[in-house]
Amino acid sequence: MTVTDFPSVNWFRDRDVYDDPYPYYEWVRSQHPVWQEPHYGVYLVTGYEEAVAVYNGADRFSSCNAVAGPFVKFSVPAEGDDITDHIERYRDELPFSDQLPTFDPPMHTDHRALMMRLITPKRLNENEEFMWRLADGQLEAILGAGGRCEFLHDYAEPFTLLVIADLEGVPEADHNLFRDRLSTLPGAAGGEHKPLEFLYDKFTEYIEDRREHPGTDVMSGLATATFPDGSTPEVKDAALLAANLFAGGQETTVRLLSFAVRMLGDRSDLQAQVREDRSLIPNFIEETLRMESPLRGQFRMAKVATELAGVEIPVGATLMVMPGAANRDPRTFENPGAFDLHRANARRHIAFGHGPHTCAGAPLARAEGKVTLNRLFDQTSHLAIDEEAHGPEGARRYDYLPTFFLRGLTNLHVELTPAG
Repeated sequence: MTVTDFPSVNWFRDRDVYDDPYPYYEWVRSQHPVWQEPHYGVYLVTGYEEAVAVYNGADRFSSCNAVAGPFVKFSVPAEGDDITDHIERYRDELPFSDQLPTFDPPMHTDHRALMMRLITPKRLNENEEFMWRLADGQLEAILGAGGRCEFLHDYAEPFTLLVIADLEGVPEADHNLFRDRLSTLPGAAGGEHKPLEFLYDKFTEYIEDRREHPGTDVMSGLATATFPDGSTPEVKDAALLAANLFAGGQETTVRLLSFAVRMLGDRSDLQAQVREDRSLIPNFIEETLRMESPLRGQFRMAKVATELAGVEIPVGATLMVMPGAANRDPRTFENPGAFDLHRANARRHIAFGHGPHTCAGAPLARAEGKVTLNRLFDQTSHLAIDEEAHGPEGARRYDYLPTFFLRGLTNLHVELTPAG
C-alpha cells in the first residue's frame, strides 16, 4: 500500500489494512484525530485524548451500536436534538442488544456490578493458583512432544478457556465438554455449534440448578447475587453476563498471549532481557498491549449533537474508537512505533477500553500473561519462531484475523528448547 492509496481505503473491507493497519492509522490521524471516513460516514477516533473522551462520555455517546456500527439501522429513523429516548425504545433491534458491551447507564452500571461478583480479588487469587498448575501441565506436554507447536491451538486457546472456566466455577466434570464445544481446532465439535448459544444454555442450566440447590461454590454466588438495589436478576440476565465474560475474556487474552510470544521470538534481545529480569514482565505485557491492541475498534452513537476535538458530530452519527491507533498517538506515547520495555507510561494504553466500559477481565488477562511468561522462562532456555512456517528473521510472514473488530494472529508456530 502506498501513501496515495490511503484516501480510498475502506477500513471495513480492505484486507491489506487488516494485516498492517498502522500506516493507515498514522495517515488518518494526520488528517485529524477525529476524521469522517468516506464510505459509511463513520467518524474514526484515532487520537488518544479523543478516544478517552468518547469512552468517558456516556452522557453524549451511546454504546447501543457497539457491534452494529453503521450497518444495522433502527426501523424508525431517529429525529430531534436528543435521541436518548429513541435509542432506549428501539435498542433491542440492534445486534447483541442483550449483552453488556451495548448497555448504557444505569442498566450497564447495575449489570456490571453483578458481573464483578465473579471477579473479586479473593477469587482472582484462587484462580491464579489454578493458572500456575495449568500452565505447567500444558508446557510439559508441549516439551514432551518435542517442543514444536502451534501456540494458539496448543497452548493459548485451551489455557485461556480452562482459566475462565475455573474462574466462573464451571464444574470440572464439564471442562472437556467446554473444550470440545468451543475449540477452534480442525475437526473439533465446536464447528457444529454456535459458541455463544452453547454458553447461554450451559450457564442458564447452572444458574437454575444453583438457585434451587445453592452451595458455597462460585456459580452459586453468581446465581444468588443481586443488583445494587437488592433486586434479583432474571436467570437469563445472569447467564448472559457469565457467557459474555467467558467469551470476551478468552478471545482477547488469546491475542495478548500470542502477540507477547511472537514479540519474544522476533526480538532475541528482548527475550534475553526479560528472561534475565522477571520484574520486567508486567511492563512487557503492558507494552505488548499498547503495540498490538487485541481490540481494533468499538462503535458509539451520538445521542446529541456535540463536538469532539473541534469536529462537529451530528446527532445519530456513528463513531469508531480505535484503541490500536490511539495507543500509538505520539502526543501521548513518545516514539510510539518502537517497543520500549522501560516505557514509563505503557500502562496508560487503552487496549482494554477506558472508563465505565473498561474490560472487566483486564486483571485476569494480565495475570494469565504473567503466569504464562514466567512458566515459559522456567521450563525453556530459548523460544524461537518456526522459520518453516513464518520465514526467517527480518522477513517474517504472519496471518491476521480478517475482521475490523479484532487484531490477532490466526496461527503462531514456535520452537521451544527445554531448560537445562
